[in-house]
Amino acid sequence: MGVLGTVARNLDTIVGPGAMLLYPLYASMRAIESPSTLDDQQWLTYWVLYSFITLFELSFHKVLSWYVHEYIIMLRMLYLLHNNNNNNNNNFTKCRLPFWPYMKLVICMWLVLPMFNGAAYIYENYVRRYINVTSYGANDYTMKNKKAIQMMSFDARKAVERYIDRHGPQAFEKVISAAEREANKH
Repeated sequence: MGVLGTVARNLDTIVGPGAMLLYPLYASMRAIESPSTLDDQQWLTYWVLYSFITLFELSFHKVLSWYVHEYIIMLRMLYLLHNNNNNNNNNFTKCRLPFWPYMKLVICMWLVLPMFNGAAYIYENYVRRYINVTSYGANDYTMKNKKAIQMMSFDARKAVERYIDRHGPQAFEKVISAAEREANKH
């Protein structure tokens, strides 16, 4: 197979660290320095999902590196029948089909690449929907207030929380009512 075969067989080892660790590390440091919170959300979510993937990988290592038994046994039997030898030192005893490293690479590339923003997609469509993220002092808010606050960016949410702390929840209710009336006019 030569060089091309070696590169193809070890693609996950060659590309993986850069795609799964180096680029996200660089992008996370840039996100920390930027004023926007959208990139912070992307990269914090990426690291949480990458941690879950790593925990999954560590927990199910035996299953993920498992030999594809029936396929290997069938190929081995065909090989032995064809060569009429019972030598156990053939190539099929060392053969395994490592799908997991390539699946992990593809998943992490989808999470990382800016053209997909997979981590932000997962956060918006699954994490935010199924995990109740309440703000730090938001226990006395009405359900209507909580929904309005959850739709805001982090910076806007903090500003609203400061406003409510200074002026009370009734003042926030008045602001929301005024905004709804204004929106209904247009």
